[in-house]
Amino acid sequence: MLSEQIAELVQYGIKTGLLPECERAYTTNLLLDIFHEDTYEEPQEVKGNDLEMILKELLDEACARGLIEDSIGYRDLFDTKLMNCLTPRPAQVQKTFWEKYNDSPQEATNWFYKFSQDNDYIRRYRIRKDQKWKTESPYGSIDITINLSKPEKDPKAIAAARTAVNTSYPKCLLCFENEGYAGRLNHPARENHRIIPITINDSPWGFQYSPYVYYNEHCIVFNREHTPMKINRETFIKLFDFVKLFPHYILGSNADLPIVGGSILTHDHFQGGRYTFAMAKAPVEKEFTIRGFEDIRSGILKWPMSVIRLSGTDTDRIIDLAYHILERWRGYTDEAAFIFAETDGEPHNTITPIARKNGEYYELDLVLRNNITTEEHPLGVYHPHASLHHIKKENIGLIEVMGLAVLPARLKSEMQLLKQAILTGTDIRDDKVLGKHADWFASFSSKYELITEDNVDQIIQNEIGNVFVQVLEDAGVYKCTKEGRDAFMRFIRSL
Repeated sequence: MLSEQIAELVQYGIKTGLLPECERAYTTNLLLDIFHEDTYEEPQEVKGNDLEMILKELLDEACARGLIEDSIGYRDLFDTKLMNCLTPRPAQVQKTFWEKYNDSPQEATNWFYKFSQDNDYIRRYRIRKDQKWKTESPYGSIDITINLSKPEKDPKAIAAARTAVNTSYPKCLLCFENEGYAGRLNHPARENHRIIPITINDSPWGFQYSPYVYYNEHCIVFNREHTPMKINRETFIKLFDFVKLFPHYILGSNADLPIVGGSILTHDHFQGGRYTFAMAKAPVEKEFTIRGFEDIRSGILKWPMSVIRLSGTDTDRIIDLAYHILERWRGYTDEAAFIFAETDGEPHNTITPIARKNGEYYELDLVLRNNITTEEHPLGVYHPHASLHHIKKENIGLIEVMGLAVLPARLKSEMQLLKQAILTGTDIRDDKVLGKHADWFASFSSKYELITEDNVDQIIQNEIGNVFVQVLEDAGVYKCTKEGRDAFMRFIRSL
Protein backbone atom coordinates (compact mmCIF):
# COMPACT_ATOMS: atom_id res chain seq x y z
CA MET A 1 0.00 0.00 0.00
CA LEU A 2 2.79 2.45 0.88
CA SER A 3 4.50 1.76 -2.44
CA GLU A 4 1.32 2.74 -4.29
CA GLN A 5 0.93 5.93 -2.27
CA ILE A 6 4.55 6.98 -2.81
CA ALA A 7 4.27 6.21 -6.52
CA GLU A 8 1.21 8.48 -6.71
CA LEU A 9 3.01 11.37 -5.03
CA VAL A 10 6.08 11.00 -7.23
CA GLN A 11 3.89 10.84 -10.34
CA TYR A 12 2.14 14.03 -9.16
CA GLY A 13 5.54 15.74 -8.89
CA ILE A 14 6.49 14.72 -12.43
CA LYS A 15 3.10 15.70 -13.86
CA THR A 16 3.24 19.20 -12.33
CA GLY A 17 6.85 19.79 -13.34
CA LEU A 18 8.22 19.82 -9.81
CA LEU A 19 10.33 16.77 -10.68
CA PRO A 20 12.09 15.71 -13.88
CA GLU A 21 11.60 12.07 -14.90
CA CYS A 22 15.26 11.35 -14.16
CA GLU A 23 14.62 11.99 -10.42
CA ARG A 24 11.82 9.42 -10.06
CA ALA A 25 13.90 6.79 -8.25
CA TYR A 26 15.80 9.40 -6.19
CA THR A 27 12.58 10.98 -4.90
CA THR A 28 11.02 7.57 -4.23
CA ASN A 29 13.99 6.70 -2.02
CA LEU A 30 13.75 9.99 -0.11
CA LEU A 31 10.11 9.25 0.67
CA LEU A 32 10.86 5.66 1.68
CA ASP A 33 13.46 6.94 4.14
CA ILE A 34 10.94 9.28 5.78
CA PHE A 35 8.69 6.26 6.38
CA HIS A 36 11.64 4.15 7.67
CA GLU A 37 10.88 1.69 4.89
CA ASP A 38 13.60 -0.37 3.12
CA THR A 39 11.60 -2.04 0.35
CA TYR A 40 9.55 -0.81 -2.58
CA GLU A 41 7.45 -2.51 -5.23
CA GLU A 42 6.61 -0.57 -8.37
CA PRO A 43 2.80 -0.67 -8.72
CA GLN A 44 1.36 -1.87 -12.00
CA GLU A 45 -1.02 1.09 -12.08
CA VAL A 46 -0.80 4.54 -10.48
CA LYS A 47 -4.12 6.09 -9.48
CA GLY A 48 -4.82 9.71 -10.42
CA ASN A 49 -5.98 11.08 -7.08
CA ASP A 50 -5.65 14.80 -6.34
CA LEU A 51 -2.90 16.00 -4.01
CA GLU A 52 -5.16 16.34 -0.97
CA MET A 53 -6.19 12.67 -1.19
CA ILE A 54 -2.64 11.48 -1.91
CA LEU A 55 -1.32 13.26 1.18
CA LYS A 56 -4.23 12.10 3.32
CA GLU A 57 -3.47 8.46 2.53
CA LEU A 58 0.23 8.96 3.25
CA LEU A 59 -0.54 10.75 6.52
CA ASP A 60 -2.93 8.00 7.56
CA GLU A 61 -0.14 5.51 6.88
CA ALA A 62 2.29 7.56 8.99
CA CYS A 63 -0.21 7.57 11.87
CA ALA A 64 -0.79 3.82 11.53
CA ARG A 65 2.98 3.22 11.71
CA GLY A 66 3.28 5.39 14.82
CA LEU A 67 5.50 7.95 13.07
CA ILE A 68 3.23 10.84 14.04
CA GLU A 69 0.23 11.52 16.24
CA ASP A 70 -3.10 11.86 14.47
CA SER A 71 -3.69 15.59 14.84
CA ILE A 72 -3.63 18.43 12.35
CA GLY A 73 -0.49 19.97 13.86
CA TYR A 74 1.59 16.82 13.47
CA ARG A 75 0.05 16.00 10.09
CA ASP A 76 0.94 19.46 8.71
CA LEU A 77 4.54 19.10 9.86
CA PHE A 78 4.81 15.67 8.27
CA ASP A 79 3.19 16.36 4.90
CA THR A 80 5.43 19.42 4.45
CA LYS A 81 8.41 17.10 4.93
CA LEU A 82 6.97 14.85 2.21
CA MET A 83 6.44 17.75 -0.20
CA ASN A 84 9.99 18.96 0.32
CA CYS A 85 11.13 15.72 -1.34
CA LEU A 86 9.42 16.97 -4.52
CA THR A 87 10.51 20.59 -4.24
CA PRO A 88 13.66 21.79 -6.06
CA ARG A 89 16.46 23.36 -4.02
CA PRO A 90 16.39 27.17 -3.60
CA ALA A 91 19.15 27.82 -6.16
CA GLN A 92 17.23 25.89 -8.83
CA VAL A 93 14.03 27.80 -8.09
CA GLN A 94 15.81 31.16 -8.21
CA LYS A 95 17.55 30.26 -11.49
CA THR A 96 14.26 29.28 -13.15
CA PHE A 97 12.51 32.41 -11.86
CA TRP A 98 15.08 34.83 -13.24
CA GLU A 99 15.31 32.99 -16.55
CA LYS A 100 11.58 33.47 -16.96
CA TYR A 101 11.87 37.07 -15.73
CA ASN A 102 14.22 37.76 -18.65
CA ASP A 103 11.30 36.91 -20.93
CA SER A 104 8.86 38.98 -18.88
CA PRO A 105 8.18 39.80 -15.19
CA GLN A 106 4.66 38.45 -15.60
CA GLU A 107 5.89 35.10 -16.91
CA ALA A 108 8.18 34.81 -13.86
CA THR A 109 5.41 35.50 -11.33
CA ASN A 110 2.95 33.24 -13.19
CA TRP A 111 5.43 30.39 -12.90
CA PHE A 112 6.35 31.07 -9.25
CA TYR A 113 2.71 31.38 -8.16
CA LYS A 114 1.80 28.06 -9.79
CA PHE A 115 4.96 26.47 -8.35
CA SER A 116 4.06 27.67 -4.83
CA GLN A 117 0.68 25.97 -5.16
CA ASP A 118 1.92 22.79 -6.87
CA ASN A 119 4.42 22.11 -4.07
CA ASP A 120 1.66 22.66 -1.48
CA TYR A 121 3.24 25.70 0.18
CA ILE A 122 -0.08 27.29 -0.78
CA ARG A 123 -2.63 24.60 0.05
CA ARG A 124 -5.18 24.99 -2.72
CA TYR A 125 -7.65 22.61 -1.07
CA ARG A 126 -7.75 24.77 2.06
CA ILE A 127 -7.93 28.10 0.23
CA ARG A 128 -11.01 26.80 -1.59
CA LYS A 129 -12.78 26.59 1.77
CA ASP A 130 -12.65 30.38 2.24
CA GLN A 131 -16.00 32.08 1.76
CA LYS A 132 -15.91 35.09 -0.57
CA TRP A 133 -18.46 37.52 -1.92
CA LYS A 134 -18.86 41.16 -2.91
CA THR A 135 -21.10 43.80 -1.36
CA GLU A 136 -22.16 46.96 -3.18
CA SER A 137 -21.58 50.16 -1.23
CA PRO A 138 -21.51 53.94 -1.82
CA TYR A 139 -17.75 53.45 -2.30
CA GLY A 140 -17.93 50.69 -4.90
CA SER A 141 -17.90 46.92 -4.75
CA ILE A 142 -16.32 45.76 -1.47
CA ASP A 143 -14.69 42.30 -1.09
CA ILE A 144 -15.73 40.17 1.88
CA THR A 145 -13.91 36.97 2.92
CA ILE A 146 -14.32 34.61 5.84
CA ASN A 147 -10.90 33.06 6.31
CA LEU A 148 -11.15 29.29 6.72
CA SER A 149 -7.76 28.26 5.32
CA LYS A 150 -5.78 28.63 8.55
CA PRO A 151 -6.23 25.37 10.50
CA GLU A 152 -7.56 25.60 14.02
CA LYS A 153 -5.08 24.50 16.69
CA ASP A 154 -6.03 21.08 18.00
CA PRO A 155 -5.92 20.15 21.71
CA LYS A 156 -2.94 17.79 21.28
CA ALA A 157 -0.84 20.53 19.68
CA ILE A 158 -1.82 23.06 22.35
CA ALA A 159 -0.91 20.63 25.14
CA ALA A 160 2.42 19.73 23.52
CA ALA A 161 3.29 23.37 22.92
CA ARG A 162 3.06 24.05 26.66
CA THR A 163 5.94 21.68 27.34
CA ALA A 164 7.97 22.52 24.23
CA VAL A 165 11.36 24.18 24.64
CA ASN A 166 11.17 27.88 23.83
CA THR A 167 13.32 28.96 20.90
CA SER A 168 13.84 32.21 19.05
CA TYR A 169 14.80 30.55 15.77
CA PRO A 170 13.54 31.68 13.35
CA LYS A 171 12.95 35.03 15.02
CA CYS A 172 9.57 35.44 13.30
CA LEU A 173 7.42 34.01 10.49
CA LEU A 174 8.95 36.40 7.95
CA CYS A 175 12.64 35.76 8.49
CA PHE A 176 14.74 34.29 5.67
CA GLU A 177 15.65 31.45 8.02
CA ASN A 178 12.14 30.01 7.55
CA GLU A 179 13.17 28.68 4.12
CA GLY A 180 13.58 24.92 4.62
CA TYR A 181 12.76 24.99 8.35
CA ALA A 182 11.11 21.76 9.55
CA GLY A 183 8.81 23.61 11.92
CA ARG A 184 7.38 22.71 15.30
CA LEU A 185 3.93 22.72 16.85
CA ASN A 186 4.06 26.46 17.54
CA HIS A 187 5.81 27.39 14.28
CA PRO A 188 4.65 26.18 10.85
CA ALA A 189 6.82 23.88 8.76
CA ARG A 190 8.49 25.66 5.85
CA GLU A 191 10.58 22.91 4.28
CA ASN A 192 8.83 23.41 0.93
CA HIS A 193 9.04 27.21 1.19
CA ARG A 194 11.14 29.02 -1.42
CA ILE A 195 12.16 32.70 -1.46
CA ILE A 196 13.23 34.83 -4.44
CA PRO A 197 15.95 37.31 -3.37
CA ILE A 198 15.44 40.80 -4.82
CA THR A 199 17.10 44.19 -4.40
CA ILE A 200 15.08 47.30 -3.56
CA ASN A 201 16.56 50.60 -2.39
CA ASP A 202 20.00 48.99 -2.88
CA SER A 203 19.31 46.52 -0.05
CA PRO A 204 18.58 42.76 0.03
CA TRP A 205 14.93 41.73 0.36
CA GLY A 206 12.90 38.60 -0.25
CA PHE A 207 9.84 37.92 -2.41
CA GLN A 208 7.38 35.12 -1.67
CA TYR A 209 3.67 34.38 -1.71
CA SER A 210 1.44 34.28 1.33
CA PRO A 211 0.44 30.69 2.13
CA TYR A 212 -3.08 31.98 2.83
CA VAL A 213 -3.59 34.07 -0.38
CA TYR A 214 -6.43 36.39 0.62
CA TYR A 215 -6.54 37.59 -3.01
CA ASN A 216 -4.95 36.73 -6.35
CA GLU A 217 -1.16 36.33 -6.22
CA HIS A 218 -1.02 37.70 -2.69
CA CYS A 219 2.71 38.26 -2.18
CA ILE A 220 4.93 39.32 0.70
CA VAL A 221 8.13 41.33 0.27
CA PHE A 222 10.36 41.40 3.33
CA ASN A 223 13.67 42.73 4.58
CA ARG A 224 16.59 40.32 4.68
CA GLU A 225 17.29 41.62 8.19
CA HIS A 226 14.93 41.17 11.13
CA THR A 227 14.29 44.87 11.65
CA PRO A 228 11.13 46.68 12.83
CA MET A 229 8.66 48.27 10.44
CA LYS A 230 9.04 51.99 9.90
CA ILE A 231 7.27 54.32 7.50
CA ASN A 232 9.76 56.84 6.13
CA ARG A 233 11.11 58.19 2.85
CA GLU A 234 12.91 54.91 2.16
CA THR A 235 9.56 53.09 2.40
CA PHE A 236 8.25 54.97 -0.65
CA ILE A 237 11.48 54.29 -2.56
CA LYS A 238 11.22 50.55 -1.83
CA LEU A 239 7.57 50.40 -2.90
CA PHE A 240 8.31 52.00 -6.25
CA ASP A 241 11.49 49.98 -6.78
CA PHE A 242 9.36 46.84 -6.47
CA VAL A 243 6.62 48.16 -8.77
CA LYS A 244 9.30 48.93 -11.37
CA LEU A 245 10.53 45.33 -11.08
CA PHE A 246 6.98 43.95 -11.33
CA PRO A 247 4.76 46.59 -13.00
CA HIS A 248 1.73 44.27 -13.01
CA TYR A 249 1.77 44.10 -9.18
CA ILE A 250 0.73 46.55 -6.49
CA LEU A 251 2.66 46.85 -3.23
CA GLY A 252 1.72 48.47 0.06
CA SER A 253 2.83 48.67 3.65
CA ASN A 254 0.99 48.35 6.90
CA ALA A 255 1.32 51.32 9.20
CA ASP A 256 4.13 51.25 11.75
CA LEU A 257 2.14 51.90 14.95
CA PRO A 258 0.06 49.52 17.10
CA ILE A 259 -3.73 49.34 16.55
CA VAL A 260 -3.50 50.77 13.02
CA GLY A 261 -0.61 48.51 11.98
CA GLY A 262 -0.41 44.89 10.89
CA SER A 263 0.02 41.76 12.99
CA ILE A 264 3.81 41.68 12.57
CA LEU A 265 5.47 45.01 13.40
CA THR A 266 8.84 43.50 14.35
CA HIS A 267 9.91 42.65 10.77
CA ASP A 268 9.91 45.22 7.98
CA HIS A 269 7.71 43.92 5.17
CA PHE A 270 5.17 44.80 2.50
CA GLN A 271 2.21 43.03 0.90
CA GLY A 272 1.07 43.18 -2.69
CA GLY A 273 -0.07 41.11 -5.61
CA ARG A 274 -2.02 41.05 -8.82
CA TYR A 275 -5.44 42.26 -7.79
CA THR A 276 -7.47 45.42 -8.30
CA PHE A 277 -8.95 46.42 -4.97
CA ALA A 278 -12.01 48.61 -4.58
CA MET A 279 -9.87 51.48 -3.31
CA ALA A 280 -7.80 51.43 -6.52
CA LYS A 281 -11.03 52.01 -8.47
CA ALA A 282 -12.22 54.82 -6.19
CA PRO A 283 -12.49 58.18 -7.98
CA VAL A 284 -10.80 61.36 -6.86
CA GLU A 285 -13.45 63.35 -4.99
CA LYS A 286 -11.52 66.61 -4.79
CA GLU A 287 -8.34 67.61 -6.60
CA PHE A 288 -5.78 69.98 -5.12
CA THR A 289 -2.29 71.23 -5.91
CA ILE A 290 0.62 71.47 -3.48
CA ARG A 291 2.89 74.46 -4.06
CA GLY A 292 6.19 73.30 -5.53
CA PHE A 293 4.62 70.05 -6.74
CA GLU A 294 2.43 71.34 -9.55
CA ASP A 295 3.63 68.45 -11.75
CA ILE A 296 2.02 65.89 -9.41
CA ARG A 297 -1.71 65.28 -9.62
CA SER A 298 -3.07 65.20 -6.07
CA GLY A 299 -6.53 64.52 -4.72
CA ILE A 300 -8.75 63.16 -1.96
CA LEU A 301 -10.39 59.82 -2.78
CA LYS A 302 -14.06 59.04 -2.41
CA TRP A 303 -13.37 56.34 0.16
CA PRO A 304 -14.48 55.70 3.76
CA MET A 305 -10.92 56.02 5.00
CA SER A 306 -8.91 59.22 4.51
CA VAL A 307 -6.81 58.78 1.37
CA ILE A 308 -4.63 61.16 -0.63
CA ARG A 309 -3.73 59.92 -4.12
CA LEU A 310 -0.57 61.17 -5.82
CA SER A 311 -0.08 60.49 -9.52
CA GLY A 312 2.70 61.29 -11.98
CA THR A 313 5.37 59.92 -14.31
CA ASP A 314 8.37 60.80 -12.12
CA THR A 315 8.53 58.57 -9.03
CA ASP A 316 11.24 60.74 -7.43
CA ARG A 317 8.85 63.67 -7.41
CA ILE A 318 6.01 61.56 -6.02
CA ILE A 319 8.36 60.32 -3.29
CA ASP A 320 9.41 63.89 -2.42
CA LEU A 321 5.77 64.96 -2.05
CA ALA A 322 4.80 61.81 -0.15
CA TYR A 323 7.60 62.40 2.34
CA HIS A 324 6.50 66.02 2.75
CA ILE A 325 2.95 64.85 3.53
CA LEU A 326 4.19 62.14 5.91
CA GLU A 327 6.38 64.56 7.87
CA ARG A 328 3.59 67.11 8.07
CA TRP A 329 1.05 64.47 9.19
CA ARG A 330 3.38 63.05 11.86
CA GLY A 331 3.32 66.38 13.69
CA TYR A 332 -0.20 67.52 12.82
CA THR A 333 -2.78 68.29 15.51
CA ASP A 334 -6.35 69.52 14.96
CA GLU A 335 -8.20 69.44 18.28
CA ALA A 336 -11.50 70.38 16.64
CA ALA A 337 -11.28 67.18 14.54
CA PHE A 338 -9.95 65.13 17.50
CA ILE A 339 -6.60 64.55 15.80
CA PHE A 340 -3.59 64.66 18.10
CA ALA A 341 -0.04 64.07 16.88
CA GLU A 342 0.88 62.78 20.33
CA THR A 343 -0.34 62.51 23.90
CA ASP A 344 2.02 62.12 26.84
CA GLY A 345 4.90 61.67 24.39
CA GLU A 346 3.24 58.78 22.53
CA PRO A 347 3.01 59.40 18.75
CA HIS A 348 -0.35 58.73 17.07
CA ASN A 349 -0.13 59.78 13.42
CA THR A 350 1.21 57.59 10.64
CA ILE A 351 0.40 56.50 7.08
CA THR A 352 -0.52 53.31 5.23
CA PRO A 353 0.98 53.69 1.71
CA ILE A 354 0.11 51.72 -1.47
CA ALA A 355 2.01 51.99 -4.77
CA ARG A 356 0.99 50.85 -8.25
CA LYS A 357 1.47 51.60 -11.93
CA ASN A 358 -1.64 52.69 -13.80
CA GLY A 359 -0.93 52.91 -17.51
CA GLU A 360 1.85 55.44 -18.01
CA TYR A 361 1.42 56.89 -14.54
CA TYR A 362 2.69 55.81 -11.15
CA GLU A 363 0.27 56.19 -8.25
CA LEU A 364 0.84 56.35 -4.52
CA ASP A 365 -2.12 56.25 -2.15
CA LEU A 366 -1.44 57.66 1.31
CA VAL A 367 -3.99 56.57 3.92
CA LEU A 368 -3.88 58.82 6.98
CA ARG A 369 -3.97 56.84 10.25
CA ASN A 370 -4.21 57.73 13.94
CA ASN A 371 -4.12 55.26 16.85
CA ILE A 372 -5.32 57.42 19.76
CA THR A 373 -7.47 55.69 22.40
CA THR A 374 -10.02 56.98 24.90
CA GLU A 375 -12.06 55.53 27.76
CA GLU A 376 -15.02 55.27 25.39
CA HIS A 377 -12.91 53.61 22.69
CA PRO A 378 -10.08 51.76 24.49
CA LEU A 379 -9.12 49.84 21.34
CA GLY A 380 -8.87 53.00 19.28
CA VAL A 381 -11.00 55.97 18.26
CA TYR A 382 -10.22 55.22 14.59
CA HIS A 383 -10.77 51.49 14.94
CA PRO A 384 -13.96 49.40 14.62
CA HIS A 385 -16.24 50.60 17.39
CA ALA A 386 -17.64 48.19 19.97
CA SER A 387 -21.03 47.86 18.26
CA LEU A 388 -19.28 46.22 15.28
CA HIS A 389 -17.05 43.81 17.21
CA HIS A 390 -19.52 40.97 16.77
CA ILE A 391 -18.34 40.93 13.13
CA LYS A 392 -14.88 42.56 13.13
CA LYS A 393 -12.79 43.44 16.18
CA GLU A 394 -9.26 42.98 14.83
CA ASN A 395 -6.95 45.74 13.56
CA ILE A 396 -7.70 47.32 10.19
CA GLY A 397 -4.51 46.61 8.30
CA LEU A 398 -3.37 47.16 4.74
CA ILE A 399 -5.67 44.57 3.11
CA GLU A 400 -8.81 45.87 4.84
CA VAL A 401 -7.81 49.47 4.13
CA MET A 402 -7.89 48.68 0.39
CA GLY A 403 -11.42 47.26 0.64
CA LEU A 404 -11.09 43.54 1.38
CA ALA A 405 -12.53 42.27 4.66
CA VAL A 406 -10.67 39.38 6.28
CA LEU A 407 -13.24 38.11 8.76
CA PRO A 408 -12.78 35.44 11.47
CA ALA A 409 -13.64 31.79 10.80
CA ARG A 410 -16.17 31.75 13.66
CA LEU A 411 -18.61 33.65 11.44
CA LYS A 412 -19.20 30.64 9.20
CA SER A 413 -20.87 28.61 11.93
CA GLU A 414 -22.44 31.65 13.59
CA MET A 415 -24.12 32.74 10.35
CA GLN A 416 -25.49 29.22 9.82
CA LEU A 417 -26.99 29.32 13.30
CA LEU A 418 -28.32 32.83 12.70
CA LYS A 419 -29.92 31.68 9.45
CA GLN A 420 -31.80 28.91 11.22
CA ALA A 421 -32.87 31.27 14.01
CA ILE A 422 -34.21 33.79 11.50
CA LEU A 423 -36.16 31.15 9.55
CA THR A 424 -37.66 29.63 12.71
CA GLY A 425 -38.34 32.96 14.41
CA THR A 426 -36.14 32.09 17.39
CA ASP A 427 -35.22 34.89 19.80
CA ILE A 428 -31.42 35.01 19.88
CA ARG A 429 -30.86 37.73 22.48
CA ASP A 430 -30.15 35.30 25.32
CA ASP A 431 -28.29 32.79 23.15
CA LYS A 432 -24.66 32.30 24.30
CA VAL A 433 -23.32 32.22 20.71
CA LEU A 434 -25.75 34.45 18.82
CA GLY A 435 -26.65 36.97 21.52
CA LYS A 436 -23.90 39.34 20.37
CA HIS A 437 -25.63 39.57 16.96
CA ALA A 438 -29.08 40.42 18.38
CA ASP A 439 -28.90 44.22 18.07
CA TRP A 440 -27.45 43.91 14.57
CA PHE A 441 -30.23 41.57 13.44
CA ALA A 442 -32.86 43.86 14.94
CA SER A 443 -31.37 46.81 13.05
CA PHE A 444 -31.69 45.23 9.61
CA SER A 445 -34.57 42.76 9.85
CA SER A 446 -37.25 45.45 9.42
CA LYS A 447 -35.67 46.54 6.11
CA TYR A 448 -36.91 43.37 4.42
CA GLU A 449 -40.54 42.68 3.71
CA LEU A 450 -39.97 38.94 3.83
CA ILE A 451 -36.94 36.81 4.73
CA THR A 452 -37.16 33.29 3.35
CA GLU A 453 -35.01 30.24 2.67
CA ASP A 454 -34.42 31.64 -0.82
CA ASN A 455 -33.05 35.06 0.19
CA VAL A 456 -31.73 34.67 3.75
CA ASP A 457 -28.13 33.82 2.75
CA GLN A 458 -27.90 36.83 0.43
CA ILE A 459 -29.38 39.11 3.07
CA ILE A 460 -26.91 37.97 5.74
CA GLN A 461 -23.99 38.40 3.34
CA ASN A 462 -25.14 41.89 2.32
CA GLU A 463 -25.55 42.94 5.94
CA ILE A 464 -22.11 41.60 6.88
CA GLY A 465 -20.75 43.67 4.01
CA ASN A 466 -22.59 46.74 5.28
CA VAL A 467 -21.00 46.24 8.71
CA PHE A 468 -17.55 46.13 7.12
CA VAL A 469 -18.25 49.44 5.34
CA GLN A 470 -19.06 50.90 8.77
CA VAL A 471 -15.79 49.40 10.06
CA LEU A 472 -13.89 51.32 7.37
CA GLU A 473 -15.83 54.49 8.16
CA ASP A 474 -14.92 54.12 11.85
CA ALA A 475 -11.25 53.73 10.87
CA GLY A 476 -11.28 56.91 8.78
CA VAL A 477 -9.76 59.88 10.59
CA TYR A 478 -11.82 62.29 8.47
CA LYS A 479 -15.45 61.26 8.01
CA CYS A 480 -17.32 61.53 4.71
CA THR A 481 -19.40 64.44 5.98
CA LYS A 482 -19.18 68.16 5.37
CA GLU A 483 -17.47 68.63 8.75
CA GLY A 484 -15.07 65.78 8.01
CA ARG A 485 -14.16 67.05 4.57
CA ASP A 486 -13.70 70.59 5.88
CA ALA A 487 -11.27 69.22 8.48
CA PHE A 488 -9.49 67.16 5.79
CA MET A 489 -8.98 70.34 3.74
CA ARG A 490 -7.52 72.12 6.77
CA PHE A 491 -4.77 69.53 6.74
CA ILE A 492 -4.33 69.84 2.97
CA ARG A 493 -3.97 73.62 3.26
CA SER A 494 -1.30 73.10 5.94
CA LEU A 495 0.89 71.39 3.32
